[in-house]
Amino acid sequence: MRSDKRKDDEFRSVKIKLNVVKSALGSCYFEMGKTAVIAATYGPQDVKPKHLEDAEKGIIMCNYNMLPFSVEGDRKRPGYDRRSVEISKVVKESLEPAIFLEEYAKYLINIDMQILQADAGTRVVAINAAALALACAGISMRDIVSAVAVGRANGKILVDLTKEEEDAEDAIDTPIAIMPKFGEITLLQMDGIASVDDMKKIIKQGEAACQKIAELQRNALKNGIHSI
Repeated sequence: MRSDKRKDDEFRSVKIKLNVVKSALGSCYFEMGKTAVIAATYGPQDVKPKHLEDAEKGIIMCNYNMLPFSVEGDRKRPGYDRRSVEISKVVKESLEPAIFLEEYAKYLINIDMQILQADAGTRVVAINAAALALACAGISMRDIVSAVAVGRANGKILVDLTKEEEDAEDAIDTPIAIMPKFGEITLLQMDGIASVDDMKKIIKQGEAACQKIAELQRNALKNGIHSI
């Protein structure tokens, strides 16, 4: 039994609130267990400087930032760091396949993600929040993007690892994002060493969990708020 009493294939409780940032075109508060993120979408807006614009498609810019009080213990140093830049790029690349970028040629869509509280899985929660913020903003999308971290800890394949499970001696952490309607993977990373059999199990569990998260995202878009 996991320390929080969840089944191996069960993700943490989810809370979703939409349009929580009045100044943004679309926004979302997404909470998964003790990890909480606010994502806000701005644009389409002019690209500055102008020479960076793309005449064929729009540009997505993602900014991922962990607030100083988001982690337990020592405060995180304020501002962006190497990890923030890397995760911003990961989120951008996971969302781009879902967006009809050709409809936004010469324009920029900006997505800002602030981690309010971090307890593992911050990048996948940020992806879930950002996808909903884009949908709330009316950005043309092929599909929603749904994400979860799956891996191994204490000899078991587990969905939505906690920080404690991430720190296990045999831990593998694999963030996965998909477009659920098409079954297309848009993000697959791995921290750790896994056998081919374990990776097959991890991907299968991840895809199944992402489909369930997608249902919550769609319900939130219909109802404006959702929690389980």
